Amino acid sequence: MGMPMAGTQTVSFRRRERGQAAVEFALMVVFLMLLIVGFVELIMLGYTYNVLADSAKEGVRYAIVHGTDLDSAHCSGPGTTATTPPRTCADTTGNNVQSAVTKYAKYSLHNTAAMTITPTYVDGSSAPPNRIRIVVSYPYQPFFGLGWPTVTVRAAAEGRIMF
Repeated sequence: MGMPMAGTQTVSFRRRERGQAAVEFALMVVFLMLLIVGFVELIMLGYTYNVLADSAKEGVRYAIVHGTDLDSAHCSGPGTTATTPPRTCADTTGNNVQSAVTKYAKYSLHNTAAMTITPTYVDGSSAPPNRIRIVVSYPYQPFFGLGWPTVTVRAAAEGRIMF
């Protein structure tokens, strides 16, 4: 038995490595694509949260200037004014506030019909200086799917009614 020649050992080693670069490239491409898709999903989730938060803030802006101190046709929320005779809002449930939130959110390319908007008059009335809290929730469906579950995104804003 003789010793193998140095050249034959190198050729055999090179034959086993054929296609190694292609396999490594394929594995890295799959990993990089999943990473990029994950980043895009996080960006879209952040965008959805920002839309909901801004919509809730817009609803608070509307509610703080549409309390029961306005005439009954333009106010929003429960309660009566301290004026004589007392006035009661025509919109006691806060539908005007909900429509202000929906109107703001509709330009974001989100399905506003799927949004749940909950205005809560924290102190029980829409008379100044009581508070309003608006919670907006939305079922976020991942853009690429990939078997990821639907996540409910919630945002809230609170303010003090001025008028």
